[in-house]
Amino acid sequence: MVSACSTPAAKQASTPIHIRWARDPETLDPLALSNPSAIDAINLLHLALLQVDFQHNKYAPALAQDFPGVRYEGDSLTLLDYQLREAATWDNGEPVLATDVDFTLKLMHCPGLPNENSRAQYGFIRQVRIDPANPRRFTLVCRSRSAETASISGDFPVLPEAALDPAHTLRSLLLATLQDWPLSRSPAPAVAAVVRRYQQANLARQPHNLPGCGPYRLASWQTNQELHFQRKAHWWADKLPAAPIVLQARPQELVFSVLPDDAAAALALRRHDIDVYPQVPARIFQQLQASQAARQELVFYTHSSYDILTVGFNTRRAALRDRRTRQALSRLFDPVRLLAATQLGQGTRTVGLLPPSSSFYNDSLPLPAYAPAEALALLQQAGWQRGADGHWRQPGLATPLAVVLRYRAEEATFATTGLQFKSAAAQLGIPVTLLPAEGSVTTAALQAGDFDLYIRLIKGSPFGLNFATILHSEAIGSGNFTGFGRPDTDRLLVAISTEGNLARKRQLLRRFQAIIQEEMPVLPLFFLPYRLAATRQLQHIVPSGLKPGYAMTALAWPAAVPPASHP
Repeated sequence: MVSACSTPAAKQASTPIHIRWARDPETLDPLALSNPSAIDAINLLHLALLQVDFQHNKYAPALAQDFPGVRYEGDSLTLLDYQLREAATWDNGEPVLATDVDFTLKLMHCPGLPNENSRAQYGFIRQVRIDPANPRRFTLVCRSRSAETASISGDFPVLPEAALDPAHTLRSLLLATLQDWPLSRSPAPAVAAVVRRYQQANLARQPHNLPGCGPYRLASWQTNQELHFQRKAHWWADKLPAAPIVLQARPQELVFSVLPDDAAAALALRRHDIDVYPQVPARIFQQLQASQAARQELVFYTHSSYDILTVGFNTRRAALRDRRTRQALSRLFDPVRLLAATQLGQGTRTVGLLPPSSSFYNDSLPLPAYAPAEALALLQQAGWQRGADGHWRQPGLATPLAVVLRYRAEEATFATTGLQFKSAAAQLGIPVTLLPAEGSVTTAALQAGDFDLYIRLIKGSPFGLNFATILHSEAIGSGNFTGFGRPDTDRLLVAISTEGNLARKRQLLRRFQAIIQEEMPVLPLFFLPYRLAATRQLQHIVPSGLKPGYAMTALAWPAAVPPASHP
């Protein structure tokens, strides 16, 4: 790693704060949320009812005045009573109302919009009952009795009805009607008109076409280079007498530098071209900490996270339809060596998509392990036979077994994992083609099913246990890249997200982990820690184990900081 450094210039309170992003957000459509950078950006432009309080690692009221009141109706419904803040307004000064919340939830179920993930995540909300006496009061009717229903019910960006449906045409349709609309049936004329208006707004590239209620606006966007956000001069939350941390926006300007290469990002930090480097790779973090000059200029934080390194299998491929083939290939990944090589041993191996610290973790399952002998036996059980030419063939398939493995380029952990697997597979005579590519190219290939295996991070959360966005059949082609999904597993995923009895929920989740390990659409390797490095001049750095690993709107420069002196 290049160790060049420069003397940091004096900072004013209004000086932009520069933050490293590993990839471009690709789209700023508030329904799409295509990657972590997009989520970060949307959270600056828009607000949710509840937002993550990184200081306390829990949800806190944002647009909502308080946490919702919780009531129950019948055996399966939870009623959540919300009150919006009186001060909350859109950029044009109009109030944020319950009708905006209702409209946003309906948008999630309009065909033709990039709402597959949102539909899977918030489909449990079946109705919005608006108080006729108070346009800011409403009740969410949720088909769930789960303990986390209240917190996860409010974590979506609320969008303005007036900008996209000025005639209020969707008010004539119930939310449940849109949710249950048959795919074979043409959308209602009112729905089709709203979809056209939404598409014409081109929010993916021009978010300014939609008023927001968040603290920032997008000033400029140079694709794959830089995004520049400016704080609004008159933001409604500034009027609150004591704004909570989720409604504090200290930086006047935030500049996100897209630097896919980790070493280049570290050099930019040392040169003070960026001020915050979140999710630093282990070896670069270690090198920075070992440098006396870096220790004088930077501060370092580590925190356990809910990010998990996974391998996905394209279950739609003929060669991978048999779960024993997927199991065999999974035995060629070496989580122990990979954890040591990529994270210096810092991280946590796991049997599934839950961390071992979870009370729902299935500790009766074996940890994934490198086992080439088991891989060989499983291939033979799946009907593969190795020919004289060294290739593996299966009756009925025209081509021998070969694997195309995709992952995002410039990610050292992914590259190391791919190389380890390729080497192990070669010893069994299985050719592996590694296809690293830029993030948007990889995402498009995964959505199109153009891969055999992929390596990616799943960014989890302790707040909800909804895995439908990545493993439900309705999410195939959006968040579910593996193509896995059966009626029984779909029902299990819905049951997990709605079950209110903890003992039954634990049983369901333990069963879910066992099924995933048996069917192997996804191989969990280990949970990664968050590592953050930032210039020492910055104040109010709030590290967290929740994505993105810190509170970006809490950051601030002191009123005046003299240049650092160096002997």
